[in-house]
Amino acid sequence: MRPAGAVDWTADAGSAVGWAVAVAVSGLRRWNEIDESDKWQRGLYNALCCCYSLISLLALVQLIRIQLRVPEYGWTTQKLFHLMNFIVNGLRAVLFGFYQGVYLLKPKVLEMALLDLPGLLFFSTYTLLVLFWAEIYHQARSQPVDKLRPAYVITNAIVYVIQVCIWVYMLASSRPIAGEIAKLFLSVVSFSAALGFIIYGGRLFCMLRCFPIESKGRRKKLNEVGFVTGICCSCFLIRCIVVAISAFDEDADVDVLEHPILNFIFYFLVEILPSALVLFILRKLPPKRVSNNYRPIH
Repeated sequence: MRPAGAVDWTADAGSAVGWAVAVAVSGLRRWNEIDESDKWQRGLYNALCCCYSLISLLALVQLIRIQLRVPEYGWTTQKLFHLMNFIVNGLRAVLFGFYQGVYLLKPKVLEMALLDLPGLLFFSTYTLLVLFWAEIYHQARSQPVDKLRPAYVITNAIVYVIQVCIWVYMLASSRPIAGEIAKLFLSVVSFSAALGFIIYGGRLFCMLRCFPIESKGRRKKLNEVGFVTGICCSCFLIRCIVVAISAFDEDADVDVLEHPILNFIFYFLVEILPSALVLFILRKLPPKRVSNNYRPIH
């Protein structure tokens, strides 16, 4: 027999569980309604288009500012980084601006190629940072750096050649495994980029920590490397996990017209937000008088 005034914890727990289930069901129903709504689809995809357009414009403005500051130098690593940011985000803006035509392309491989190409270019753009940090680290350790740039070019060339071969295979084969292979390959590429940031971003961060505290700009450069490494590593790991899951679960596929919410969340987290943060962190212009070996990315 329950004592007078005792609290019925079982009843309270049951009510809480029932409330949580009701909220989850209501949220899932609302999610599905938005996915099936043409109005919401148009709004979310147009929002993505606007975000990418803004990032692309910011990258272009920064590129122009750098060119005006140091017009005597050619295509430095810093200029190339901002140019590629402008291209990648501009291409994404165009694709999401004309999302209906892109998602309805036939055969399906053309749609996948258009949606995957900016992701590959994003990989090439941000691994430029890995290359730059690798050069700094090897120079500081008095190690040769002449093989780093060829390694970057060869690695990117291999990635694009394999991706083109996968697209050709998808075009020639109607088997579902072709699409799974394409997504798993992009997942591996994203993981490789994250690993590169962990290795060279981590090495450079540890090296900077060993510098004397009174070193000029030590704390600022340390924070810059740490933040950029964390941001880029996180965005590539998220892409790696989501793309790998979508290879086996159609409900998790981000590149589907009927998944506007998932598309918005995914692209905001793995491309828009990281690009905006990195461009802000690396917004500093180079000094007007620099050495002949100028290749700054800060």
